[in-house]
Amino acid sequence: MAISPQNFPRKRRPSAGSFISPTLSDRRLVQSLLVVSQEISSLMPLQFLLKRNSVSIIRKSNLLAFLFEELLRNPVSCFAPTAVLCFEEMYIVLQRMKALIEDCSNGSRAWLLTQHESVSIGFHELTVDLSTLLDIIPVKGLDLIEDIEELVLLIRKQCSETAAYVDPTEDCLRRNFLKMLDEIKREIVPDHGKLAEIFKRLGLQDSTSCSDEIKSLEEEFQNQTDDKTKSEITALIGLVRYAKCVLFGASTPKSHGRRQKSMTDTIIPADFRCPITIDLMRDPVVVATGQTYDRQSITRWIESGHNTCPKTGQTLAHTNLIQNRALKNLIILWCREQEIPFQTTEVNDKVKASTQNKTFFGATKMTVSFLISKLTDSESVEATNRVVHELRVLAKTDSESRACIAEAGAIPLLVRFLGSDHPNLQVNAVTTLLNLSILEANKARIMEIDGALNGVIEVLRSGATWEAKGNAAATIFSLAGVQSYRKRLGKKTRVVKGLLDLAKAGPPSSRRDALVAILSLASERDTVARLIEGGVVEMVIEIMAGSPEEAEEAVTVLEVVVRRGGSVAVAAAYHAIKKLSVVLRSGSDRARESAAATLVNICRKGGTETVAELAAMPGIERVIWELMGTGTERCRRKAASLLRMLRRWAAGLDENVTTTTAHSTIVTTPSTPLR
Repeated sequence: MAISPQNFPRKRRPSAGSFISPTLSDRRLVQSLLVVSQEISSLMPLQFLLKRNSVSIIRKSNLLAFLFEELLRNPVSCFAPTAVLCFEEMYIVLQRMKALIEDCSNGSRAWLLTQHESVSIGFHELTVDLSTLLDIIPVKGLDLIEDIEELVLLIRKQCSETAAYVDPTEDCLRRNFLKMLDEIKREIVPDHGKLAEIFKRLGLQDSTSCSDEIKSLEEEFQNQTDDKTKSEITALIGLVRYAKCVLFGASTPKSHGRRQKSMTDTIIPADFRCPITIDLMRDPVVVATGQTYDRQSITRWIESGHNTCPKTGQTLAHTNLIQNRALKNLIILWCREQEIPFQTTEVNDKVKASTQNKTFFGATKMTVSFLISKLTDSESVEATNRVVHELRVLAKTDSESRACIAEAGAIPLLVRFLGSDHPNLQVNAVTTLLNLSILEANKARIMEIDGALNGVIEVLRSGATWEAKGNAAATIFSLAGVQSYRKRLGKKTRVVKGLLDLAKAGPPSSRRDALVAILSLASERDTVARLIEGGVVEMVIEIMAGSPEEAEEAVTVLEVVVRRGGSVAVAAAYHAIKKLSVVLRSGSDRARESAAATLVNICRKGGTETVAELAAMPGIERVIWELMGTGTERCRRKAASLLRMLRRWAAGLDENVTTTTAHSTIVTTPSTPLR
């Protein structure tokens, strides 16, 4: 496999000021040179690659610091123009030296190895630039003591190397590494002894260091814009992932909660939520009407045959989607402040790059094959749990990995552990199935493989932990993304009861998984009847008294149930009128919109008795007037409908209970999270 001969890209980009000479007085300029030379001198030499190159730069910077200290001791306040020009250029060269050493130190070692020759040339070019400046600087005019003049001559001599130094052993290591990548591309399993030797030379000698290396490669991937380079980096990710498993075994799972930080535990600003999914937008885009949606949600909406804006009901003049970069940057900043992982659309670029790279695909197949063989041979529960956890992590990465895992026959093996008495093993098994189900082909496998669906349902109903139950609910939601499967799942009483029980009794994060699964199933009219019979209305009424986020999701479920459930749903929701009026007063924009839409359906289908119940709520007209002025566009329409109903009721006129609004609500569930 050939690696592009290019300059080593910086992982942590220096600021623009690093490559612009500062506009300072002569003495302040020398002070700045002293500071940056001392900063370089304090850096640790590179440990595993390019050590001699980095030591040489650090040593020269240390010697230059003596020159700058001597200049500052002199009473001279200004220097000759030639000297000032040299100092300004030297500042730029030193900043570039510092940035190069730091980037090599903090970046991926595997990527640095593939770029070894070009980085060695980069060190040499900086040395040549420094040598040129030292040659033309007017040393005699600086009034230096003799020792410092001799020191400058020494630095000049050290910079006089005519060619870049490329460590022969490191270059040999690079060639062996590239040869191994080529072998994997041709589906030849690499020699584990040689693989271990390469990783030892790179300082990657345990599972943790390999995991850190994968993260470094993923960050490097984000920094790149060239598709060929991105493809090369994905090949390295595949190799490191393979080496991590075969050299150091499956890593011990860290004890953790469901996620680094759940968004259900955080109040998401209304402007950051997609109007369709009610979830945090990952890639906000603007449609022809000026409304903003998450790209994935609005694309699915348009591809399903709709030509209207979901929020306003207006016909779209065109279907072009314009990225809302400003909003996306605000969302990213907010996620960082809240310590919430933000998975951007660049992940799709990684998937694209991986599918185009045979080395990555070959390494992934080898990794999966190794893990599956370990899974069948594991003799202890702990060993099995480690392997299943590795499969869980791998299934989270990309569609190619999900396909490889399923095609290798992992699903029937995972089903065996769904009933395990070991809580962590059960969680890892059901979560691996959840991550696998993201791929459409795997949905069919899970639905058809004997025992797979029943195993997930049993975890939903009687899992050992709330995390296991929540991830089982999320798996149900993922499978329900296919309409035929959604119908089948909705017909299963155990699924409906399991989701309702989890929504009633589970913690917030698990409850949300249950609610979004219920919302998905409720799109089928036949399922709504089972949900009502199981007590979904009473359940959401109870949840509406909880946190604002839970109330928002509960109202959305109630809106769908009332709209699709007919007179039975309206009768069951009669007791929710009081709670809905409270949401109208103090809920989020989305919750108030759903509450208004739900009340419109209840009042129109429930007759004058329901309108009278709403009219009895203290101050309800004032609240509706406020919504007409401050709510979303759809909310204002619904509020106007409610006000007309109340006025007609007060005047003794009969409201047409069969009328429906021109624009029904668009209720879609969020995309399945990877865990």
